[in-house]
Amino acid sequence: MPLLHPQSLRHPSFEIQTQRRSNSTTRLLLSHKFLHSQASIISISRTRILKRVSQNLSVAKAASAQASSSVGESVAQTSEKDVLKALSQIIDPDFGTDIVSCGFVKDLGINEALGEVSFRLELTTPACPVKDMFENKANEVVAALPWVKKVNVTMSAQPAKPIFAGQLPFGLSRISNIIAVSSCKGGVGKSTVAVNLAYTLAGMGARVGIFDADVYGPSLPTMVNPESRILEMNPEKKTIIPTEYMGVKLVSFGFAGQGRAIMRGPMVSGVINQLLTTTEWGELDYLVIDMPPGTGDIQLTLCQVAPLTAAVIVTTPQKLAFIDVAKGVRMFSKLKVPCVAVVENMCHFDADGKRYYPFGKGSGSEVVKQFGIPHLFDLPIRPTLSASGDSGTPEVVSDPLSDVARTFQDLGVCVVQQCAKIRQQVSTAVTYDKYLKAIRVKVPNSDEEFLLHPATVRRNDRSAQSVDEWTGEQKVLYGDVAEDIEPEDIRPMGNYAVSITWPDGFSQIAPYDQLEEIERLVDVPPLSPVEV
Repeated sequence: MPLLHPQSLRHPSFEIQTQRRSNSTTRLLLSHKFLHSQASIISISRTRILKRVSQNLSVAKAASAQASSSVGESVAQTSEKDVLKALSQIIDPDFGTDIVSCGFVKDLGINEALGEVSFRLELTTPACPVKDMFENKANEVVAALPWVKKVNVTMSAQPAKPIFAGQLPFGLSRISNIIAVSSCKGGVGKSTVAVNLAYTLAGMGARVGIFDADVYGPSLPTMVNPESRILEMNPEKKTIIPTEYMGVKLVSFGFAGQGRAIMRGPMVSGVINQLLTTTEWGELDYLVIDMPPGTGDIQLTLCQVAPLTAAVIVTTPQKLAFIDVAKGVRMFSKLKVPCVAVVENMCHFDADGKRYYPFGKGSGSEVVKQFGIPHLFDLPIRPTLSASGDSGTPEVVSDPLSDVARTFQDLGVCVVQQCAKIRQQVSTAVTYDKYLKAIRVKVPNSDEEFLLHPATVRRNDRSAQSVDEWTGEQKVLYGDVAEDIEPEDIRPMGNYAVSITWPDGFSQIAPYDQLEEIERLVDVPPLSPVEV
């Protein structure tokens, strides 16, 4: 191919051809760039589309998961409702309410895929006499659900806290129930009943203590045989450490190294107060107090210092015993301590196929009849019962399968049930209804419920802060109490009164007797839907 001369490159025709070629090349380049840009646009669009599709898929998956979760939650909620509905068929005989409403059902777990249900029944006392019935019935009603294949029930107890612990000495602040065993007459077997009742409750699973309140003739050191027979003192806290025998805490003046006391009544009251309130009882379900005979200063001191939950009366078939017991029942009635059972000791004995009544009949049944005490228990004359009291081992421990032990078992069940019922009645006796803006009152052992206006209750306070003790002049006038005043807190005080805290910081003690005499609300206006 001939070489071109450089000048020939300047020829117009060649320049035109070169330009054409250049233009053609430019067009090709432009065309290539265009195609490249279009490919980029297509690639970007494709990426955006894929990203949007991915986002839509994620949203769809999330929605699907949420829907699935909602369905799962709905199924779980339905399953939980089924289980609780089944358990609500079980009624607590003491409270008369189902165990779900009582709050006994805890830690409910459901695995519907495997058909497994687990939960815990938390009772108010480890000595609950119907705990086995609760466990068996709970297994039965839940296992009856169509989808349930396995039921796992565990039992526990969370003893109820003292309902008036704030007003108690520290030593008594963690005791749930205090039971007085009283006869008001010596020699009827009161100490025997107190000790055997305490060890029966301990055998039922409760934490129990015994306080021997008889300073003149303490019986506890003879009836039990603890390893340490001397009470010890905590030098730092200045408190008494009780001794123990077979898991039951014991305090008696006979363990103080003094034997039997020779002192006047006021000194005895001080000793009993010190022994009872400065002892480190710890957490107890039941403290059984072996009351001394009589209805004098010592008995009144015990009833005022210790918030007695209930009393058990011990008598014999003799008429003389009934007369003394009647005094004791009246004393407890005035102090608002309910008597829950009567134990008639030394009723009879069997010989030659016959039953003999050496002391007559009818003292125990007469107490039940006249005073409306619901439960009567008979104890026979048994040499083993007397011997066990002298040997240091209670009858219910030495022979737990005897007829006497079965009677004490029935007495223990009665005490547990009645204490639970009393606590329920006391805790709900006086409450404030925020919707009606009224104080609801239902005194224990009464079927009547009535309403009181809060301002009326506040104006009827009879304490020294509201009424002059010397002149009887009313310090708090009608207008001093706002008409719309509402109580901040209402707490029981024993079995006889409540403590009401008002917004101004005043704490009013309102006995049930006084509340029953206050003018009541009759026509309570219904609330509007907005107020409800």
